[in-house]
Amino acid sequence: MKKVLVLGGGFAGVEAAIFLRKEGFEVDLVSPRPYMYIYPTSIWVPVYDAEFADVCIPMEDLSKVHGFNWIKDEVVKIEAKNKKAICKNGEYSGDYLVIAIGAGKVKVEGSENYLSICGDPEDAIKMRDKIDELVTEKRGGKIAMGFGGNPKDSSAVRGGPAFEMMFNVHNYLKKKGLRDRFELTFFATMAEPGKRLGPQALKMMDIFFNKLNIKKHFGKKIKRFEKDRIVFEDDSILESDFTMFIPANAGHPVFKESDLPLSEAGFVLVDEYCEVKDIPGVYAVGDSAYIEGPQWRAKQGHIAEVMARNTANNIAVSSGVKVGKLESYIEHLNIICVMDSGDGAAFVYRDDKRGIMLPMPLVGHWLKKGWGWYCKNSKLNKIPRLPGL
Repeated sequence: MKKVLVLGGGFAGVEAAIFLRKEGFEVDLVSPRPYMYIYPTSIWVPVYDAEFADVCIPMEDLSKVHGFNWIKDEVVKIEAKNKKAICKNGEYSGDYLVIAIGAGKVKVEGSENYLSICGDPEDAIKMRDKIDELVTEKRGGKIAMGFGGNPKDSSAVRGGPAFEMMFNVHNYLKKKGLRDRFELTFFATMAEPGKRLGPQALKMMDIFFNKLNIKKHFGKKIKRFEKDRIVFEDDSILESDFTMFIPANAGHPVFKESDLPLSEAGFVLVDEYCEVKDIPGVYAVGDSAYIEGPQWRAKQGHIAEVMARNTANNIAVSSGVKVGKLESYIEHLNIICVMDSGDGAAFVYRDDKRGIMLPMPLVGHWLKKGWGWYCKNSKLNKIPRLPGL
């Protein structure tokens, strides 16, 4: 039985391991975290709508259910041509290599002065504690939330969770009867955050901000973050008692010391079948890979899982394990999400033909709650997995 070495325990890595096992391969999965973290539903941890454990799937449980070997270790170097990973505690290799260790971040001075809902998982708990402090001790204050961009790669932006966090915090403060004591400001380095979702979504987002009395600060690059403020390139400031910021993605730092071909932004160059260019038998999926496509393209969990499933199929076909055709991720490129607000949501969809944003008061929140439950339980085989999901 041929072995596949999978690096990374997020959406892409776990999905690759699951489907490679279905194809009959032996799989070693290397990840330092003892759990898979469900980032899309972590937005509820800071506002007490979910516990930290609710958005984690134990890696030991996943490995037992699906039959792959989980190795608790952290990758420090990749020798792609040798299909080898050098880690803190050992070296690992396989007949095939799948890279899914995610991405790095665009650096901004003063990163110790903000927390990120798309960063270290423990940040969600720290955010809850910081908001708690403002609610219980100060009974008011200024909260700023936003995200940045990467001029070298338009797909490396994570804006949706920032919008969701702001709307959820607004709703949380409203429930506490303290909304009028807080000044909420949404900031972004681009002039029109959310533009990739289409003109309808951009217009509707502006309506939401005005309706909820959320201030906007758009179109200025960030010079640095300070403890109680954000300083922009023109030396203007935005005061903030608590700042949540999602920096844009960049290539993972490990890639710089590897023999992998990289894009200008540092992501691994792959073909449409997720195979690394000029290195047969090595694949990159999810946030690790450079995604070809239209300017509006975005790296999302469902795209990562499509790439992972396709990779399992493509390795099986290429190795002769099964007869079939190679599968491309490009035909599946779209943006799709349920943007939660705590008391409702909006369904967002974008492809080459259209971009829509459909408000779903009340029911939308529970729809996303249902997805979170499904995501966790289907991966543990406690409920049947729907085709294509």
